[in-house]
Amino acid sequence: MRYISKKNSSAALTPHDFIDDKVSFSVRENSEKLKKILESCSDAVFREFTFGTNDEHKALVLYFDGLTDRKEIEENILKPLLLEIGMVNKPEIKILNTSGVFSRIKNRILAAAEVKTLNTLGEIVHHISSGDTVLLINGCDKALSAGTRSWQSRAIQTPENEVVIFGPKEGFCETLRFNTALLRRRIKTGNFKIEAMVLGRLTKTDVVLCYIKGVAPDSLVAEVKQRLNKIDIDGVLDSAILEEFIVNEKNTIFSQVEHTEKPDRVAANLLEGRIAVLVDGSPMALILPVSFPQFWLSPEDYYDNYIPASLFRFLRFAAFWISLLLPSLYVAVITYHQEMIPTALYLTIAATRQGVPFPAFVEAVLLEITFELLREAGLRLPRAVGPAVSIVGALIIGDAAVRAGLVSTPMVVIVAATGIASFVTPAYNAGIINRIARFGFLFASSVLGFLGIMIGLILMLTRMASLSSFGLPYLSPLAPFNREQMTDVIVRRPWYKNITRPFIEGMKNQRRQNPPDKDKGGSK
Repeated sequence: MRYISKKNSSAALTPHDFIDDKVSFSVRENSEKLKKILESCSDAVFREFTFGTNDEHKALVLYFDGLTDRKEIEENILKPLLLEIGMVNKPEIKILNTSGVFSRIKNRILAAAEVKTLNTLGEIVHHISSGDTVLLINGCDKALSAGTRSWQSRAIQTPENEVVIFGPKEGFCETLRFNTALLRRRIKTGNFKIEAMVLGRLTKTDVVLCYIKGVAPDSLVAEVKQRLNKIDIDGVLDSAILEEFIVNEKNTIFSQVEHTEKPDRVAANLLEGRIAVLVDGSPMALILPVSFPQFWLSPEDYYDNYIPASLFRFLRFAAFWISLLLPSLYVAVITYHQEMIPTALYLTIAATRQGVPFPAFVEAVLLEITFELLREAGLRLPRAVGPAVSIVGALIIGDAAVRAGLVSTPMVVIVAATGIASFVTPAYNAGIINRIARFGFLFASSVLGFLGIMIGLILMLTRMASLSSFGLPYLSPLAPFNREQMTDVIVRRPWYKNITRPFIEGMKNQRRQNPPDKDKGGSK
């Protein structure tokens, strides 16, 4: 972030006027400017002291209380400067003058593991805001930053939104370096790259781009970098904010980026040539590019035997169509196509609808809205009472509505089955697409019956076919059709047949393993 200097104007200087200033040779001048910049920051600590054999050098240590490890500051910065230099009576210590003090302290005295050289006051403010400790020495026009980051954070726990029976249970937390360590622990190759950048004019949020060099297409990496570098906003508080900036199509309900808080899922996607974006302060990673069928694949599929995993996938895809179309199919049949159901069943449904004052469409919309309200209430209420309120509320409201004659019993069953099927979706953001599209199909079925549903499906598929996620067609591998990759979408392909990676445009290294028969010297 750049600021316009007003030093040559007669107006009073503000704290922002100093932010781009170079570090001065005078500790006192630097201290005054930094105190002006950090005015009203009660957690900023300025520790002035002198060191050297005759206390001939003045220095200033600056950090934010609560972001740093005080013990590390005392042991690795203050103690070596205050005690060890003065206690050593060797002739070479006498060369500790203004010209050589900076390099000697950086290379031989500071015991911190990470030490960087800073040139501007803006860099100093950024580093202390990140939890580092800055050392300023009188007579030196540079500053030293020592890595002393330590703050309270949420421990690594099981993800709440992606619960699995088999497989790793670890989940990301809000500390960026913990999250990158979880990935580095799984991918132990030097080709695994974690490129850092800072976004947000005010928040100065650390953002990292994770990919495997040689697997992820170079053009894809360059494109993601370019889109991230174009972002100019005052604050980045979560990865979802970046999503709205970098996606291809912004005015659509279809999510073009996958969200996950499971490091094993991110690692699996990196091995397939995709890219992950992590933001400091957010436990959710963004995976891109992504296709729509990918939302219905659970990471647990690859930790279970491929036969039951394939059956569960079939069940998941069936649940998707049930949650999307079941209410609209019921409304279409009741309103326009009564001849399609057996007479006995129709008479039963007609008997239950006697006295109901609303048409089937209004009845379905009312129940769907009520169900969505209960779902949101269960999410927002405290965990101890949320599930109880949602379940009891659904039972009481559903039973009371039927007894009052506002809705029919079959409609309650239809909406309940739809709600259960919608919970099967592994990706929460994909479930939102389903929930919104369901109301569109309800309206279409109330106007034109089955014809309206078909028109709605055609419009939906046409819109999805027109989308792409960083060059990857949104319906891939369904459209354009790829028979080889379809063997790992509808069913779960066995690991010993998982020879190639899903193709992403620009990928050069598509083979992930050699065929087992080839390894044994046999024919394929």
